[in-house]
Amino acid sequence: MVSQRALDVLRVIVEDYVDSREPVGSRAIVERHDFGVSAATIRNDMAILEEANLIHAPHTSAGRVPTDLGYRRFVDSLSDIRPLTVQQVGAIQRFLDESLDLDDFFARTVKMLSDLTNQVAMVQFPTLGNERVAHVEIVPVSPSKAYLILITAGGSIDRRMVDFDAELDESTLADVRARVATTLASVSLSEVDGAMSSLGESVPPTLRPIIDGVRTALKSQVDSHRKDRLIVAGTPKLVRADVDFAGSVAPVLDAIEEQVTLLRLFGEMRAHGDDSGVRIGREMSDDLSDTAVISHAYSAMGGDSSRVAILGPTRMNYPLNMAAVEAVARYLSQVLGDDA
Repeated sequence: MVSQRALDVLRVIVEDYVDSREPVGSRAIVERHDFGVSAATIRNDMAILEEANLIHAPHTSAGRVPTDLGYRRFVDSLSDIRPLTVQQVGAIQRFLDESLDLDDFFARTVKMLSDLTNQVAMVQFPTLGNERVAHVEIVPVSPSKAYLILITAGGSIDRRMVDFDAELDESTLADVRARVATTLASVSLSEVDGAMSSLGESVPPTLRPIIDGVRTALKSQVDSHRKDRLIVAGTPKLVRADVDFAGSVAPVLDAIEEQVTLLRLFGEMRAHGDDSGVRIGREMSDDLSDTAVISHAYSAMGGDSSRVAILGPTRMNYPLNMAAVEAVARYLSQVLGDDA
């Protein structure tokens, strides 16, 4: 049985080790913290913690560091996470409010979160199949080519080049533009292809190849909104922290680049109903077993809940990072959610 005092000792070991990166000994605990007991008593508590696999000796040092289980016990004991200050939240909002479009908004989000936590930050792009079309524009770049610009109600902008088989005069292009705009006004993304198919059947035969080209480009745009993908920032921070990894950091970098492992992890969290989650070390797959992932769900208009997260070594400031991720997730939901 681990006593409350021993758990308090675990807490200061985690906090001191995160601050200093140095193994923590009983004498240092007595000198830095007011436990009101001797170093010998603290050593006994540390022996109990070690027997419970909550701390371990990394080498011949007299000090101890937390194990994955120790970090887990510490995180689970955090009954009240101190939120970010009003000033910090205000700075986040002002920075993100300067975004030009949805892609820029997410790029700013991960950069800001990475800078705030000094970890790798990532946001899962929302799947927006039920979001509605706000505007479609066809901009000619040559007689036989045009940019197709799709703007959603949530502010996402996607540009695709359409290569028509024949040259289009200005009046034909204006006719196609008007028909497409009318057909797709306030249509959900999941209904776009069906609406364009109906349009193709209703137009004069001379316009059908043009409408088919626009339909193909729109299908590609809509499909891109349905694919799970992550926007990531701060990967160099992970490389600079390689001293905190027991082995090579390469598997972690591969997992970030390939995204499959992380998307699977987020999917598992969603399936279990975990709006917020902390995964530590060996609670995850082997390629992430030297890391911790802190994530929080956010909601986007017309889409399933997605995740914003940070990833770093298990030696991290959990309370600060959990508060930062939660604050950003709340703001994403506020800006992108159904009530936005």
